[in-house]
Amino acid sequence: MTKNLSDIQLTNKEEEVMQILWDNGPLFVKEIVALMPDPKPHVNTISTFVRLLEQKGVVTHEVHGGSFKYKALIPRENVRKKSLGTLLKNYFNNSGKGLVSALVEEEKVSVDELKELIKIIESKK
Repeated sequence: MTKNLSDIQLTNKEEEVMQILWDNGPLFVKEIVALMPDPKPHVNTISTFVRLLEQKGVVTHEVHGGSFKYKALIPRENVRKKSLGTLLKNYFNNSGKGLVSALVEEEKVSVDELKELIKIIESKK
């Protein structure tokens, strides 16, 4: 059973493992390692991460022979929403405008993308 998402804190490496599980479905630890960027971490390191994720209630496993196959218990969207909320609160004083301004300033959003966003916002009115 998963814990309350607001109580869950994931490290960067745990998030990296979660991204792989979300993108690829249930995996054995060796498969997770194979999908990680170089330099690849040791299998024992990833094994520790998935066990920690399981303790946090965001991952579960099924036994296959003598090995465990891990899968995400919470959807990516739930973590994305929490992370975005934390980002807005901690760095942008809960201002979506501040966030978008920073993205524009750092050239992470183009003018065309902003125009598309305006259309989306206007269509919701």
